[in-house]
Amino acid sequence: MVKILVIDDERSIRNTLKEILGFEGYSVEVAENGILGLEIVKNADFDIILCDIKMPEMDGIEVLGKILEIKPETTVVMISGHGNIDTAVEAIKKGAFDFIVKPLDLNRLLITIRNAGDKSLLVKETIVLKQKIFKQYEIIGESTLIKKVLEMTDRVAPTDAKVLITGANGTGKELVARRLHQLSARAEAPFIEVNCAAIPSELIESELFGHEKGAFTSAIRQRKGKFEQADGGTLFLDEIGDMSYSAQSKVLRALQENIITRVGSDTAIKVNVRVIAATNKDLAEEIKNGNFREDLYHRLSVILINVPSLESRKEDIPLLASYFIEQICSEYGQPPKDIEPEAIAELQSHQWTGNIREFRNVIERLIILCNKTITREEVRLYAPPGNSAIE
Repeated sequence: MVKILVIDDERSIRNTLKEILGFEGYSVEVAENGILGLEIVKNADFDIILCDIKMPEMDGIEVLGKILEIKPETTVVMISGHGNIDTAVEAIKKGAFDFIVKPLDLNRLLITIRNAGDKSLLVKETIVLKQKIFKQYEIIGESTLIKKVLEMTDRVAPTDAKVLITGANGTGKELVARRLHQLSARAEAPFIEVNCAAIPSELIESELFGHEKGAFTSAIRQRKGKFEQADGGTLFLDEIGDMSYSAQSKVLRALQENIITRVGSDTAIKVNVRVIAATNKDLAEEIKNGNFREDLYHRLSVILINVPSLESRKEDIPLLASYFIEQICSEYGQPPKDIEPEAIAELQSHQWTGNIREFRNVIERLIILCNKTITREEVRLYAPPGNSAIE
């Protein structure tokens, strides 16, 4: 049920609105002034707030501002018997959803409430979706090493600094990149990922910078590249150590000048992109061997974040096991399974060369093959690589 708070110093208005909106099926509370209204807002959530402009003790515009400070997602509709264009414009600029003049027209009021309710529902659904996305890419662990990664990530995220993430395959470099994006001012803009190792060297430039129609045999239409797709947001260059040397020079120019040129074109295109790169290679060695540009390395590595291997943070295995059991069981539509402490100890004794990716696969295998409680014996039977079937 949609919850509405009415803040108005006129008792007759409060009572009338409560009666009418209650009859329409809304849950309604009232406050006789802005100070009391703010106290109610601090202690309860409302989908819509109707707030009078002119009230003693605290002006309605001031109340509006404080409401949105406390609960930014709240939809506020301002009402006034002394309304004019300037007041309405000021209210909308301050964040009001709408402005209604007294005496209130019932039809106009109900339509506004309905529209405000739709907006409030959309905001809530968006918040829930963001929480699900954030949880999907959550970094699990309480070890000293992973705490250092989280601390560095959270400190760097609000800036536009370029970040180079290093670490072995399966350690969670993409999770760090996504966290950097989600905690940045660019969170509402695109997060575009490019796996540089998966794209043939002859196609990487077209993939990154786009191409014009007829630029090469298969270019039957104009195509925007990843830099343009990520404009205003974040471009994640995964496995950048595998990028061709020729493409590296163009990426360097894009990073230096924030300008790209599509393949087959001479037109410069301005882009606003934060670049995050990741690699499992030793780039210092790659530079020494002539495979990676040193100037590009220095341009990318304003901030260096190394993601530790699972071998170096085995104390996180109990948390990881619990997290993946809950996540995978939810995906399979079954209640979470229990796991014996001895089974956890057995998992901690393994060598996880595939890191978190390998660990998750093992947990999924155990969930599929084990009964309600995962035991040490079952871990010994099914956890080693290749043991994915009952013999």
